[in-house]
Amino acid sequence: MQDALFPFVGGLGLFLIGMMLLSDGLVAFGGDLMKRALARFTGTPFKAFVSGALATVVAQSSTATTVTLIGFVSAGLITFSQAIGVLIGASLGNTATGWVVATLGLKVNLGFYTLPLIGIGALLKLMGRGRAKPLGLAMAGFGLMFVGLSTLQEGMRGLAAGVDLARLPTAGHGARLLIMLIGLAMTAILQSSTAAIATTLTALHTQAINMDQAAALVVGAAIGTTLTGALVTIGGTVHAKRTALAYILFNAAAGLLAIALLPVFLAAIDWLGRLRWLNADATSLAAFHTLFIGVGVALFLPWVHPFARLVERLLPDEPGDALTARLDDSMLSIPSVALEASARALEQITLRLLDVYGDMLAGHGADTRHARLSHAGQALDEIYQFVGRIELPAKDARTGEQRLAQLHALDHLMRFRTRLTDLSQAAVDLTEPGYGWALDHSRQILALARQGIETQALSAHLEALEQHATALTGVSREVRNDVLQGTVAVPHSAAHALKLSDTARWLERTGHHIARICHHLAQGHQAVARTTP
Repeated sequence: MQDALFPFVGGLGLFLIGMMLLSDGLVAFGGDLMKRALARFTGTPFKAFVSGALATVVAQSSTATTVTLIGFVSAGLITFSQAIGVLIGASLGNTATGWVVATLGLKVNLGFYTLPLIGIGALLKLMGRGRAKPLGLAMAGFGLMFVGLSTLQEGMRGLAAGVDLARLPTAGHGARLLIMLIGLAMTAILQSSTAAIATTLTALHTQAINMDQAAALVVGAAIGTTLTGALVTIGGTVHAKRTALAYILFNAAAGLLAIALLPVFLAAIDWLGRLRWLNADATSLAAFHTLFIGVGVALFLPWVHPFARLVERLLPDEPGDALTARLDDSMLSIPSVALEASARALEQITLRLLDVYGDMLAGHGADTRHARLSHAGQALDEIYQFVGRIELPAKDARTGEQRLAQLHALDHLMRFRTRLTDLSQAAVDLTEPGYGWALDHSRQILALARQGIETQALSAHLEALEQHATALTGVSREVRNDVLQGTVAVPHSAAHALKLSDTARWLERTGHHIARICHHLAQGHQAVARTTP
């Protein structure tokens, strides 16, 4: 028995490791391109569907696509309706590996011919530079996957001789549901629907099971592939949970439909075989997988928006801080997405603090000012903790620059918020005639900063911001000098003079902080733009 069990377990392990290396290598080699493409080409449900399918085929992992997508939705890079289109595409794209296994892996002993690929890939990984390293990892994974598949076939033939897997129940929907649950459990244990489907294809190829049983196992694997995405969302935001729920509902609906209409699907596959479009082997099972997912796509894609509203009703918005609601821990392992989310949070909190400052210049909002500033302080602490936990890739200058720019922006935001708190606690009335010299420049700084953030064009306003901040500094120093020398026209006591002097210094530094916040936020955007095609 061990002569069959050892090759089976070892072959399955080699296949899993090969798939992981292939997926990790491809994501590292072209991951940023895949992420930018997902974010850019998702305007309509059909475009989102195509993007999801292509991204999954390229990454060779629906899990990689799903986890990235959860980060996109949490960050607000794409809408929930667009995300559903990508998810549906990822389900269809996930069927591509089954075709590769069925048409190449099981018909040709590629394990022998891909051995040099493993060696070349390992050398590239160890000795290569830059993008050659992840390419080598992907090459080694691709080769190892087929070595594992060849070993798995040997083990499956031995198991088929010693254990009659064909005795699994086949008659009726109850039996099919039971086998479907076995396929789901296989995927949950292996944490890879591709490995579960490859094992099923191998079992069918070696005639250890029949087509009816294999089809039910594939349906279970298709549903089980949603589990990883669901696990990622534990403790996550409502946006992440909605994405995972939509993926589960789509795959479960397509799978249950396939089980209910299994005789119809198998009859269609048999008809395609009679037309000589398919062979009566593992390719028929790969075609079945694509067919039932394709039917699910045809049923769901026209109803993406109503489906999105249904999921949103099932998982309504949770009460919480709107400034940090999208900072989901599931994004921390995807630096480009996590940094985009934190950048948006920083922009939102900057606008909130600018609103507080604008009210102070106009003499409004004194009754809510303390609560708003306290709330902003808590949000800034959360954003700081989130940015500090982002996992940056080694030697990735772009993400390093982006995070450094955000940390500088956070530093100035915290100082800006402290200045506003000091002004508020000192009960300074900025509408007094003694502060009229600061209003014009301060209002110009506020208007330029708001416009730059709201139009995503901060870089175009930086020069004007610096000019007004510099002008404010010059006027402030003149006013402080006049106040301290007693030459100011407004009558005041010594205490009043000191208060005017301190406030002038606060106003000067406040303008400086706003200009620097905008500078560093713009730097973060420029770091991304330099690598965006």
